[in-house]
Amino acid sequence: MYFRFKQFDIKQAATAMKVGTDAVLLGAWVPIAPYHKTLDVGAGTGLLSLMLAQRCPTAMIDAVEIDGVAYAECVENFTNSNWAVRLRAHCISFQDFVLCAAGDYDLIISNPPFYRAAYKSGNEQRDRARFTDGLSFAELVEGVAKLLAETGYFAVILPYSEEAYFMELAQQQGLYPQRLLRTRGNATAPLKRSLILFAKKELAEVVAEELVIEQVRGEYTEAYKALTRDFYLKF
Repeated sequence: MYFRFKQFDIKQAATAMKVGTDAVLLGAWVPIAPYHKTLDVGAGTGLLSLMLAQRCPTAMIDAVEIDGVAYAECVENFTNSNWAVRLRAHCISFQDFVLCAAGDYDLIISNPPFYRAAYKSGNEQRDRARFTDGLSFAELVEGVAKLLAETGYFAVILPYSEEAYFMELAQQQGLYPQRLLRTRGNATAPLKRSLILFAKKELAEVVAEELVIEQVRGEYTEAYKALTRDFYLKF
C-alpha cells in the first residue's frame, strides 16, 4: 500500500498510522530557510522528513522513530526517494536520542502523539503513535530545548485544545511562539488543530492565522490547495 505524492511515495502497508492531513499541513506550512541540520521527532513512515527534503535542498535530515514497523517502512521510503543521501532514520526513543545526539539543529519538526485520555484502542502500535504515554509533551519540549540551535526553530501540530498547555510547557523551557496557524475542518466547525513555530526568542506579539480545510465534505478550499499543491497529486 502506497500513498503517492508528486515527488515521492509513502509505503504504509504495515504501519498503524497512515498518511493524514495533519502531517501534510505541517510539512507544507513550516517556513523553509537554508537549513543544514534538521530533525523529525516521531517520524512514522518518514512523510515529514521527505517533505522537508523536497522543500529544502540544503538540509541533512535525522528522523527518530521508536516503532520498529514504522521505522522499517521509513527506511524503505527514504531509500526509494530522490534524497536518500540526505535522510537518516534512527530506531530509538526520542528520550534516548536526546542523550546521544550532538544537537544544534536548525529546525526540529514533530507531529507527536497528542492524546492524553485514558482510552486505548487495544492496538499497541496505534496507541503508541497516538497517545502521549511514550513521549509526553513535557519530555518533547525539554528534549527540543536541548537539541535546538540558539537561532533554530521548532514546528509542531497539536489539537487546538492542547495549544495553551503546550505553549506553557514550551515557555518553561525557553521556547516562544513565532507563528501560529489554527485550522477548521469547514467554516462552521470548531477550531481543530494548532500549528505552532517556536524559537528561543520572545516576540512582543504573535499573529495567529486561520485556515479552513474544506468548503463542503470532499471539496477543499483554495487556501488549503495553495498550501499543499506542491505535494498532492490531485491539486
